[in-house]
Amino acid sequence: MEQATVTAGSTLLKKVNDAVHERVVGQNEAVEGLLVGLLTGGHILLEGLPGLAKTLMVRTLAQSIHTGFRRIQFTPDLLPTDIIGTPIFDQSSGEFRVQKGPIFSNIILADEINRAPPKVQAALLESMEEGQVTIAGETYPLDEPFMVLATQNPVELHGTYPLAEAQLDRFALKLEIGYPTKDEEKTIVRRVAARGQEPIEAVATVEELASAREAVANVHMEEKVLDYIVELTFATREPSGVGLADLEDLIEFGTSPRATIFLTRVSRARAYLQGRDFVMPDDVKAMAPAVLCHRLRTTYEADARGIDSNEIVRRVLDAVPAP
Repeated sequence: MEQATVTAGSTLLKKVNDAVHERVVGQNEAVEGLLVGLLTGGHILLEGLPGLAKTLMVRTLAQSIHTGFRRIQFTPDLLPTDIIGTPIFDQSSGEFRVQKGPIFSNIILADEINRAPPKVQAALLESMEEGQVTIAGETYPLDEPFMVLATQNPVELHGTYPLAEAQLDRFALKLEIGYPTKDEEKTIVRRVAARGQEPIEAVATVEELASAREAVANVHMEEKVLDYIVELTFATREPSGVGLADLEDLIEFGTSPRATIFLTRVSRARAYLQGRDFVMPDDVKAMAPAVLCHRLRTTYEADARGIDSNEIVRRVLDAVPAP
């Protein structure tokens, strides 16, 4: 790949990054994760307490691109047909026709996805995996690009329904949104008080995004870096193989091959964002927690000892030697 291609793509994504930060203060790692998702077409789950700008972040990202955007507010009384659509009777023609739901767009904000019951969450499964939906036995393809950017509150909060493992596995990344620093919070207050929420101009087109995605797929990855990724995912299934036998009783099941695929893709995307046409082990290390943690299921013993998937992935990263 020519360096000029990488530079042009990095410049494009920097424009998107700057546009997002016109509204969002701080949260640099989360914004980088969103840009990685854009470059790979992977769906993203953002988790954090209410009021931490999760929705604002996703909405602003969508507005920075010339593409379709729909927001779906997940609530306990939502039905699957409210998302994908339903056949309705047309009195003028005397026939049924399909009323398409809000899933038929490019960037979908599934807001507070774990406020809706599992059958509604499951309405997204087919679209996230295959880029299509089935309504009354008929299959309808979704437009490209198609991304689901979902927000959720921590599962410990009242009125939430934990996402099923099959649903979680379809998200390329899970990004945890934390509180801003004192200085960042002061900046937020000043910015909102001074000018409110100004409109964001789109700075990228779908065609430019498609070119960037094609370039990302061609970012070079050495065989030893790919071996490193495979070793990391296998260590979550067989931790004793890397000297972590004490984790055997803490992991109910490890990550799936989908984790290996996504970690490979997002590592390439991060290298591209950094202006490189090759992947370094540091790219893998930086993206591994967001790819692996939500795919691990810990045991009751781990929960009782206060050990979560973040701690397990940290120990795996420490134990597996980087090339």
